[in-house]
Amino acid sequence: MAKARLHTMRAQAGRSRARAMTMGEQLRWWGAGFVVLCLVLWLLAESLTPFVLGAAIAYLTDPLADRLERLGLSRLLATVAITLGAMGAAVVAVLLVVPALVEQVRAVIENAPAYVERLRLFLETTLPQLSDASGVLRRGLDTFSGRVEGWSVSVIQKILSGGIAVIDFVLVLFITPVVAFYLLHDWDRIVTHLDDAAPRQHRAVIRRLASELDDVLAGFVRGQLTVCAILGIFYAVALSLVGLQFGLLVGAFAGLISFIPFVGSILGGTISIGIALAQFWGEWHLVAAVAAIFAAGQAAEGNFLTPKLVGGHVKLHPVWLMFALSAFGSLMGFSGMLIAVPAAAAIGVLVRFLLEQYKTGRLYQGSAEWQQAEARARALASAGEGTAGALPAADEGTAPESAR
Repeated sequence: MAKARLHTMRAQAGRSRARAMTMGEQLRWWGAGFVVLCLVLWLLAESLTPFVLGAAIAYLTDPLADRLERLGLSRLLATVAITLGAMGAAVVAVLLVVPALVEQVRAVIENAPAYVERLRLFLETTLPQLSDASGVLRRGLDTFSGRVEGWSVSVIQKILSGGIAVIDFVLVLFITPVVAFYLLHDWDRIVTHLDDAAPRQHRAVIRRLASELDDVLAGFVRGQLTVCAILGIFYAVALSLVGLQFGLLVGAFAGLISFIPFVGSILGGTISIGIALAQFWGEWHLVAAVAAIFAAGQAAEGNFLTPKLVGGHVKLHPVWLMFALSAFGSLMGFSGMLIAVPAAAAIGVLVRFLLEQYKTGRLYQGSAEWQQAEARARALASAGEGTAGALPAADEGTAPESAR
């Protein structure tokens, strides 16, 4: 009995200490945890890529695994089925698409100096003053042409001699599927453990914020990736059918950067029209066809794809998204760009929550005495307006009497 009583007293003391934790102490604990997390991410940025990719794949495919479980498969069989399907799709892409993309990248690098020379000749024809060797524009074009040629040779040399980069790529290629497999298999268990580890006092708030974050990520990331895939396939196929050089590469690039709204269509359209002008000069109907492809893609993205696939989940402003990609990319490299979108979404959820708390607090609402004084002032103002509104009616009623 004595041991049981002692255990009960210790539990009660522990609960009282938990209740006694002040807001400042809580902020210090949460702030310290956030600083440690940022420091760890920054220090381990170079080795995080396969794990971030694996976690992203597991998160994106978890709803599919849950659906397969509802159809009767075990979690292990669902994970195996998804992994085999993803590997099959990757093999098909490598065999069919990647060689063509690599060939077009090589052609772009090799032909870059020729395109610059063609641009120089075109400008000299339309602007005769460029023929002056001492002209500013002529010297600038010559310098740019030399730099492009040197850059092309440098890129080819780096690709051929970049053994370390190739090894890193191979490691990512093999580690990422393993990480994704284990995380997908244990995803529900991981979520349960994280929920159990949440502070009891703030569990409801944490669950609400996690739900909002999941809604933003699930709606925006999954939907936007689908939009990017559809646009990339459309641009690549349409530009190839028109006969545009590097159409497959430009279309895939435009679809990829369509993750940032409007940027993919604008940048991809600019590059494609520039290539079309160099390739189809004089055949204006083909140049117009290239421009029409991107106009159709932009119309489909804005009026159908994004509203249907992303809907009201877009709570990330394009400027904020571009800033997040730039900031995290400069701080952590490629790994930073991978976590930029979820980090931006998490910051957005937290900022909206803090604004909500701010608007319900005394700093925004004011003290009780101020609120009472403000209410009395509004009551007096409304009473005065009612009296002022009644006076013209009385005057109107007496005017006919005076007239008579």
